[in-house]
Amino acid sequence: MKKAFCLLLTLCMVLALAACGGKTGGDTAPADSGSSAPADSGSDAQQPADTAGELISVGIINNDPNESGYRTANDAAMRAMFNEENGYKATFYNNNDAAQQIATAQQMIQDEVDFLLLSPASTTGWDTVLQDAQAAGTQIILFDRMLEADESMYVAAVVSDMPAEGKTAVDWLAAQGLNEYNIIHIQGHMGSDAQLGRTGALDEKVAAEGSWNYVTQQTADWDEATARTITQSVIDSGKPFNVIYAENNGMARGAVAALDAAGITHGKDGDVIVMGFDSDTWAMEAVLEGSWNYMGLCNPLQAETVDGIIKDLVAGKAPSQKIIYTPEQGFDAATITQADVDTYGT
Repeated sequence: MKKAFCLLLTLCMVLALAACGGKTGGDTAPADSGSSAPADSGSDAQQPADTAGELISVGIINNDPNESGYRTANDAAMRAMFNEENGYKATFYNNNDAAQQIATAQQMIQDEVDFLLLSPASTTGWDTVLQDAQAAGTQIILFDRMLEADESMYVAAVVSDMPAEGKTAVDWLAAQGLNEYNIIHIQGHMGSDAQLGRTGALDEKVAAEGSWNYVTQQTADWDEATARTITQSVIDSGKPFNVIYAENNGMARGAVAALDAAGITHGKDGDVIVMGFDSDTWAMEAVLEGSWNYMGLCNPLQAETVDGIIKDLVAGKAPSQKIIYTPEQGFDAATITQADVDTYGT
């Protein structure tokens, strides 16, 4: 399109010169005759937009919003922030498959986005993307999840401290003082930052304590129905258990459905401790009413912080911190309040 426009412009100039007897000067073409870029525009093609009114181009790679209530809230917050009204030209891509995420990231780099915002489905496999982005001048900001890479390969990360989430939950569980811990451990998407952090602390405790045992340890890949099937299989086997440690709220709900169907009590006054993670209002209400025992808060609202980082970078100001952890905590059925639900539920 740019070539065709240039040929047309050249023809117009020749005709204008012929009509004016070969004059040269300011009347060769109107100042606003076209939208072609100035001759030196290519030198800034991969730099963040810094002209007043110019949209900042961002590519946003996230996980599937149907994955969980947490992800739905996270995706909605990103879309509400990164739009033309707030000064952005944004391209969104959602997929839980790391290979597809990586391929799309490469395309966004080729499309010369100013910023690439990543919530990686897997912590590994991103080396080439990071290197290509750095070579192209595309600045990478991680959100929600970390990946395994040197800090020099991204400009900032706004994430949850997943190992801390796991440790907080396991410390809470240890404080319940059970004589024996027989645990149904339902894991999330294997290799994700959330799964590694929430599994790691529990694995360490089970390895260190003879009274802590896995009745089963399986992935439901964040899926509620699969979590119900896993729990039902344990019930059918007749193996005793007294803890369900599910790595997100949806999977905890699936496990509870199996307990209810079998008439097994759970929660504050029940036979089985139920634990989940994320920020769903309905899950916090389950803790408040005592049908669940614990929810580890994982804050999905990172968009505003990421926006602030980008605006600072465009203005030439480096982020004050390389890694920014979103504020989080654990909620216990014995201490949670309605104010907690209203404040932190999404």
